[in-house]
Amino acid sequence: MRCVYNVDPFKIQVVSVEVTILSRDLKRAFRHNVSTMEPSKTSDPRANRVLLLSTVAFTLLFAVWLMLGVLAVPIKAEFKLSKPEFAWLAAIAILSGSLLRLPLGMLTDRVGGRKVLTAILLLTSIPCYLFSTAHSYGALMLFAFLFGVAGNAFSVGIAWNAAWFARDKQGFALGTFGAGNVGASVTKLVGPLLIASIPTLGLFGGLVPGGWRFIPVMYTVALLAMAAAVWFGAPAEDRTPGAGRSLATMLLPLRQTRVWRFGLYYVVVFGAYVALSLWLPNYYTTVYGMKLSNAALLTALFIFPASLLRPLGGWLSDRFGARPVTYGVFVGMALVCVPLAAPRGSLGVELGPALFTFFVVLLGVGMGIGKASVYKYIPEYFPKDVGVVGGLVGTLGALGGFFLPLIFGYLDQLTGTPQSCFVVMLGLVLISFGWLHLVVRGLSKASKSPLGATLVRLQAER
Repeated sequence: MRCVYNVDPFKIQVVSVEVTILSRDLKRAFRHNVSTMEPSKTSDPRANRVLLLSTVAFTLLFAVWLMLGVLAVPIKAEFKLSKPEFAWLAAIAILSGSLLRLPLGMLTDRVGGRKVLTAILLLTSIPCYLFSTAHSYGALMLFAFLFGVAGNAFSVGIAWNAAWFARDKQGFALGTFGAGNVGASVTKLVGPLLIASIPTLGLFGGLVPGGWRFIPVMYTVALLAMAAAVWFGAPAEDRTPGAGRSLATMLLPLRQTRVWRFGLYYVVVFGAYVALSLWLPNYYTTVYGMKLSNAALLTALFIFPASLLRPLGGWLSDRFGARPVTYGVFVGMALVCVPLAAPRGSLGVELGPALFTFFVVLLGVGMGIGKASVYKYIPEYFPKDVGVVGGLVGTLGALGGFFLPLIFGYLDQLTGTPQSCFVVMLGLVLISFGWLHLVVRGLSKASKSPLGATLVRLQAER
């Protein structure tokens, strides 16, 4: 008796290849999860001291970094700047505040945040003061580029706090630190009043300059005082999770596509936030003919939720996961961008200052929550590489804050439609949402098979 089997060699080969691929991915996922497991951090009261000092310092540095959002308006009048020149001046500090985020995040993991943050505060104070002495457009650009180093403090604080807080508390801790973004509103609230009240000739016989030049002098004193507070107030025995690791090992996570995807998300929730913080005062004065003081105040209404809701975003991400929170943020931001991007009157409603501000504030709400949810991804996936991954994601987001004001300025000049900046915003949100949706669909399909479900369980974005 003979048994005849009808076997298709091609199907066997295909099944074999699929099993091999899944097996390889499962092994890689298992190795990744085991290798990135960190020892649990016990509760340490010094962690709260690190969070407090780093948040206050970051608030001050962020105020310095974005002070041109207000100062550039009177500077534009004094130096008779064109729209592109104005855009470049407003954006140049953003560039230098982006370029060093990756190396400074890595350095923080190696030597500790106390040393690095103190150094940034001291180094920022010098060009900040020199900016008040500038009397040419070239000097303004040079000193703005140099004091822009303040913006790199974000990656320092992220790495520093991640090293001190347990994983289940990192979302809230990083969100609280990130609320230092509210520093962008400091100049907008006090700047116009001080510019108007301090005589142009200055104080104490001209020793302290007046007008807009008083602001950088004031910040210089605050930076020096904060440097002393961080150095003497932070724990001397710092935590350095990257100490002893080779540079090549620390850079390995940058090969993963998801790191760059997180960077794109951060362009939407942070880069665009920086850009609008700089652009909105000019938008209000140009489109609605407002005084600088009123324009700055309304811009602050956008900044408050975009900064102060970051702890809420961290708490939501700790509780529900980074992916669903980010998903909801992108949907909400897309809906809000539609009326802002539409030509005036095209939707049957005229966006006056009140309604325009209402939609902008809603946009700020989404950004505030989204900035925390995007950064919650990082310690979830890369608990030992928060410095380097957070540095790259922060770099990409901040570079978005550099390029977007330039794009806004050139588009405004080219098209003559100020709302074109929100058309750019809408496009960025839709691209990011589309990429995230593809990831969600891919995970959903993979989870339907037993092997895929295991792989998703090991590598799913929480």
